[in-house]
Amino acid sequence: MNDLDLLATRDVLVEQVRLEAAGVVSLTLVDPDGGTLPPWTPGAHIDLRLPSGTVRQYSLCGPPGDPRSYTVAVLREEDGRGGSAEVHDTALVGRVLRIRGPRNHFALVDAPHYLFLAGGIGVTPILAMARQAAADGASWELYYGGRTRAGMAFTGTLSAIDAGRVHIVPTDEQGMLPVAALVDAAPAGTAVYCCGPEGMVQAVTEVCARARPGALHVERFGAPPGGGAADARSPSPGAGHFTVELRRSGLTLDVPPERTLLDVVREVAPDVAFSCEEGYCGSCETKVLAGVPEHHDTVLSDEERERGDTMMICVGRSASELLTLDL
Repeated sequence: MNDLDLLATRDVLVEQVRLEAAGVVSLTLVDPDGGTLPPWTPGAHIDLRLPSGTVRQYSLCGPPGDPRSYTVAVLREEDGRGGSAEVHDTALVGRVLRIRGPRNHFALVDAPHYLFLAGGIGVTPILAMARQAAADGASWELYYGGRTRAGMAFTGTLSAIDAGRVHIVPTDEQGMLPVAALVDAAPAGTAVYCCGPEGMVQAVTEVCARARPGALHVERFGAPPGGGAADARSPSPGAGHFTVELRRSGLTLDVPPERTLLDVVREVAPDVAFSCEEGYCGSCETKVLAGVPEHHDTVLSDEERERGDTMMICVGRSASELLTLDL
């Protein structure tokens, strides 16, 4: 089963909500009928539709080998868009929610050594990766930064995996993670995995571009500077109208230069999944059946872009006159 097979939705039951740290809760999600859930690999995430209809993306952070449940963790963001507050303030235990996925654009590659760098709630995919690396007997080190120890989720779980390889670095006790020094000191062939706030991701990106080109794998909480929404609203030079065919709906629509593909599609398919509208979350990922997509997201790898069989319709456009989508 590949990621494109996992773009369908399914219902899950919220079995448990647990406080993991100050401002962080985890949700345990199970099949409502007691069945098994589709398998996943470290780095995978799901789209979770909240009771309000809001869709948010959360990395799976439970044991990858557990076929019965998914676990996600949610940081309450006071200045966020409302999804995290809804998770924290709503009585969710016993409720059935809809998810999409899991799918993985942040997968572990084979490498002689792994350097895992986590910041804040970015620890969630890294936790699953550490579990896998330990189970595989791989060579790895994990550095986990956060503002305060009390607000850092899963520190005990991580230390139990391998206390000698896990380094907990609260900023108020030890300062910021020395990402440049950590990357520079890593052995040759290291794969660097980073998930955290944009400032941290940018710092790691810059040092890897200098010291370890091609070694970095990142997952973001937001669009990088100068990307995402700006590209979505500013098509490539010379871009004009294109036509999109929604194969399952039997509709053909015109997409003018000044409108996004998502905007046009939502006029006839208002329930299509989307969230960030900036090309970084992956919620609107859609199968491409024909045509040549023009990618402006920060989710897909170069190989996935070259394949052209999926795209993020919130920012993506078409390099061909006709684009056919599985909608």
